[in-house]
Amino acid sequence: MVLRLKSVVGVKGQVVIPKEIRDLLNLKPGVEVVFEVKEGVVEMKAASRSSLEEFLNSVPRERRLKLHVDLKKLILKEVEEEWST
Repeated sequence: MVLRLKSVVGVKGQVVIPKEIRDLLNLKPGVEVVFEVKEGVVEMKAASRSSLEEFLNSVPRERRLKLHVDLKKLILKEVEEEWST
């Protein structure tokens, strides 16, 4: 599929991504995009998340394990064990 649309570069160098393209690529406000320039052609795509981010976000928030860690208590325990030997 080829979709060709025009947009105008503003005085600050900004370009509005046409709604048709935003909808097609599911680009929402705040989504980071990456620009790649190769042989006079500019390619823009949504910035991909890291594999870890994708994995962590694949579990629905309500099903995520809720774990509370008291770091101060853990550190004190480690220090006590280290100094007691």
